[in-house]
Amino acid sequence: MSKRTFLLTGIVLIIVAIILGAFGAHALKSILLDYPEKLNSFETGVKYQMYMGISFLWYGTSKLEAKKTLFILWILGVMFFSFSIYILSISHLLSFSVKFLGPITPIGGLLLIVGWVYLFFHVLKSKK
Repeated sequence: MSKRTFLLTGIVLIIVAIILGAFGAHALKSILLDYPEKLNSFETGVKYQMYMGISFLWYGTSKLEAKKTLFILWILGVMFFSFSIYILSISHLLSFSVKFLGPITPIGGLLLIVGWVYLFFHVLKSKK
């Protein structure tokens, strides 16, 4: 896994987070007037996506050796966590059920935590 892949992924995550944040603050805010908890959830998804985008940038510029395992844990974590929240936040607007996504969100959070624990031990083991 190259550092360039981490950097490009971080940039894309940040761009999408900014777009979704603007969408949430403007268009979605009026749609979810009666569902403030759903708007809060949507904003949580955006925040975590932004945090992880910055994390990808940081790792891509660090002196640490790029690890495929870390990339997979983080990208799946963001996708499962943030993107399931996005869809669940607008679930009442959809013509089909997305209840199956409910358990996906905590799995995404767990993947993010495991990724950070993995990085912790990777740094602990490194001699630099």
